[in-house]
Amino acid sequence: MNEMYRQGDVLLVRIDPPNLSQAEPMPEEGGRVVLAHGEATGHAHTIEADYATLYMVDGAAILHLERAATLAHEEQAPIELPSGDYSVVRQRVYSES
Repeated sequence: MNEMYRQGDVLLVRIDPPNLSQAEPMPEEGGRVVLAHGEATGHAHTIEADYATLYMVDGAAILHLERAATLAHEEQAPIELPSGDYSVVRQRVYSES
């Protein structure tokens, strides 16, 4: 089973290294890689950018970590992530209203 890490509405699933040679890195924000902005508070799920890169590959967000990193958020506990590649899934609450 793949390793998974969840922080609020962001789920990271460890994946085999993808071919990123043709992928464009997403721009950093203030020296950080932003995985998601909060819908209500504006807080963000972030990783220091000097060893992390976020790519879009066929419409999917892929996080590449050259070394272990900390996933941070202003209102949630930090999560330590091992180096590697992760699929970034934004989880949302379903409402029929």
